[in-house]
Amino acid sequence: MLHFLLAADTWAPYPKWLNPGDNAWQMTAATLVGLMSIPGLAVLYGGVMQKRWSVNSMMLSFVAFALVLIVWVLYGFKMGFGEPMHIFGASGGSFFANMWGKPATILGHAAEQGQAVVPSITTGPAFNFPQSSLAYFQFVFAAITPILMLGSVLGRINFKAWIPFVLLWSSLIYTVNAFLIWGGGFFSQHGAVDFSGGYVIHLAAGVSGFVAAAVIGPRLQRDREVDAPNNLLMVALGAGLLWMGWNGFNGADPYYAGADAAAAILNTNLACAVAFLGWVAWDYITGNKPSLIGSVNGMIVGLVAITPGAGFVNGWGALAIGLIGTTLVYFALNYLSRLNPFRRVDDTLGVVYTHGFAGVAGGLLVGIFADPNMVLYLGTNGTADISITGLIHGDGGHLLKWQAITAAWVIGFSAIGTFILLKIVGIFMPLRMTEKDMEMGDLAVHGHEVYPSDVPSLSYPSGFPAAPPAAPAPVPQQPTS
Repeated sequence: MLHFLLAADTWAPYPKWLNPGDNAWQMTAATLVGLMSIPGLAVLYGGVMQKRWSVNSMMLSFVAFALVLIVWVLYGFKMGFGEPMHIFGASGGSFFANMWGKPATILGHAAEQGQAVVPSITTGPAFNFPQSSLAYFQFVFAAITPILMLGSVLGRINFKAWIPFVLLWSSLIYTVNAFLIWGGGFFSQHGAVDFSGGYVIHLAAGVSGFVAAAVIGPRLQRDREVDAPNNLLMVALGAGLLWMGWNGFNGADPYYAGADAAAAILNTNLACAVAFLGWVAWDYITGNKPSLIGSVNGMIVGLVAITPGAGFVNGWGALAIGLIGTTLVYFALNYLSRLNPFRRVDDTLGVVYTHGFAGVAGGLLVGIFADPNMVLYLGTNGTADISITGLIHGDGGHLLKWQAITAAWVIGFSAIGTFILLKIVGIFMPLRMTEKDMEMGDLAVHGHEVYPSDVPSLSYPSGFPAAPPAAPAPVPQQPTS
């Protein structure tokens, strides 16, 4: 062992292309994003739902996180970021030649330790970290998407049906959107941008969750009428993990620990803060009390809205996006929700508003506020090598047009694909829990509750299971003569 240590100083600890600072930040940021799901969203869901749905909400989150990781390393990463598949033999710049990546595993030693690469991206500098860092960073994005979608169907989705649905949706919906927008596919080739997932993650999750809620059907009527969180401390903890975790969500998407990463983090927090405060202000203006749940919605809206353009806009643009986003979603959630089709669909946590509406608003606002002076990467002469220009900075509307076209694709493809996948899963098992199981909740599905059994619940109103009926007293025998 001593000989090994003495000889090691003649070896390089990493290849020349690897930058330890960039690699360390990428892994740290990926962990921050992972914490947004586990435990962030799991805890938030567990606290915001009624007590008898707390365990179920957290279990559905954990199982989705695990399932997506298996999909991702076996074939999903390459489908989103690998070589184009050339569907139907298409070639050149056509849509089907640049729609989807070829599936392949990344579990071999060369795939894990080799330099990260996204073959269809031909501009910008090469990655300074291994493919395993890129794959894990992109995995936590892929994993959080179905968990966000889950917020629309809490309180009635069948746990057994959730498992194959997550596998299918992550494989067939998420990877397509990721390749088209992030992997160098058709929309990215025409100039559409999504800095960190306003379209690929949030818009897709909001639309798919809404469709799933419509297909599966509503919760029990009493759950809709008495929709009281069981633990606001858990809600605050989960929301705080989301806010801080978003530093990794947006801060590592330049793929370098440079100036644009720092600007993206500051812009993220600016938009979040102004959206949170804007939501509180609208509560006062409309005569409502500023609630924790409502304010958390405002916070999430700000984070979602800035996500498509965190590193493309300056600080003024971030403030504008946060305020515009929270205003649009506030009125959509409180007033548009009363109109069809929204009032007819039981979207449990309003994901279509806080993620769907906020995601599309943020994506379109990038087409307006993107500042070409926000330099993503420097060229060899020290000037901007890659920058994005919005409408108010003289773009002329090209970026805004492709942002709108891309949003329309994500909405249509995610909605239709989700509907088809749910119907396929529904052939083999019920999508919806039975009425009896919905009456009991966690006890019926998982066999235990989130709090000790001496706390009254809808399943055991007295706090304890009903005692078995007492055996009848023995009848005394009459003496015989």
